[in-house]
Amino acid sequence: MLYTLHEMSHAALTPWQMLASMNASIFSHPFSPLTYSPLSRKIAAGSELFVRVTQRYHKPEFGIHEVQIGGKAVGVSETVAVDKPFCKLLHFRRDLGACRGSQTAKADPKVLLVAPLSGHHATLLRETVRTLLLDHDVYITDWVDARMVSLFHGAFHLDDYVDYVREFIDFLGPDVNVISVCQPTVPVLAAISLMADANERIKPRTMIMMGGPIDARRSPTAVNNLATKKPHSWFKSNVIQRVPAKYPGFMRQVYPGFLQHMGFVAMNPSRHADAHRDFYNHLIEGDGSSAASHRAFYDEYNAVLDMPAEYYLDTIKTVFQDFSLPNGRMQVRGQLVRPQAISKTALLTIEGELDDISGNGQTKAAHALCTGIPAKKREHYLAPGVGHYGIFSGRRYREIIYPRIRDFIRRHAG
Repeated sequence: MLYTLHEMSHAALTPWQMLASMNASIFSHPFSPLTYSPLSRKIAAGSELFVRVTQRYHKPEFGIHEVQIGGKAVGVSETVAVDKPFCKLLHFRRDLGACRGSQTAKADPKVLLVAPLSGHHATLLRETVRTLLLDHDVYITDWVDARMVSLFHGAFHLDDYVDYVREFIDFLGPDVNVISVCQPTVPVLAAISLMADANERIKPRTMIMMGGPIDARRSPTAVNNLATKKPHSWFKSNVIQRVPAKYPGFMRQVYPGFLQHMGFVAMNPSRHADAHRDFYNHLIEGDGSSAASHRAFYDEYNAVLDMPAEYYLDTIKTVFQDFSLPNGRMQVRGQLVRPQAISKTALLTIEGELDDISGNGQTKAAHALCTGIPAKKREHYLAPGVGHYGIFSGRRYREIIYPRIRDFIRRHAG
């Protein structure tokens, strides 16, 4: 019912959004005489702010068409390597014919970047992908908005997530290096543990885990505290909704993106209020560069997807309430997950000193679980002055964190 009311409110706001959009254009277009009235900038700025606060944000594009390798522009094409109902495995194929020794470039390590299924689209890792493309052959998991998946495809549990990761690793072969950012650190470690325990022929060369809740008991954050203070039944009763009739996933149970977005904003409402006030002032002052930066950030931040209810509830219980993985009790389809079985895959964990989503020590906990990996094949790095998003984007990521990832893969990828 709540989801339907949300859709109705969006429909009711549509005429007002159209009016505000028209006002923003009329009072800012250089050929409009109203642009030169005393209040024109305030009216245009207020109108655009209203539109941006109330509009629906769709999934952004990766928009990576070329990268600079060896001082030369190299074209990049985005293709679907594996198409699953709940996820597409994307491949960013580089045209290496004219770059630094094409044979050397073609031997670049293969990377599977496992994006989080936790509200935002995989495009949140756009900068991670663009930087990795300088030295790697990159694949990424592009999770599908659950409201777009028909009930015909059945439910999607945490076990299915682990199965997807195993299938993608099998598809990419034994020379793959797996990078997981935030939420997927747990299912990725589970997948690689099960593959090692089964003594499968294909084992990743390296696994790099960044800012994830391997052991959510360590340095608990607001996210962890919410999960532990509320009973599992509360989440099922209060945040799970059915998809309305207008979408392909009609009647599927999901954790809606709009509720997740409200949760994101509620974690730091004053910061977002200040950002929108600054945006309004930048428009009045004619600071186009700052306004453009605000648009780019919130176009991504406000674009959210629905998560399958089964997967979300499984994650709450397994990761944040029972702490099944660090307690040695996590099971996938009845099989016990044993990280100590991993011996061939090198492990690098990365945390941000100021991370307020995955606290310090939560990712590092993987080392205490993966006792079968020799010490010379394990490393941990705590990035000073870096928050959660700074682990995989921004200047510190490019200048400090990425070089460590690149060098670690080069040392252990064979």
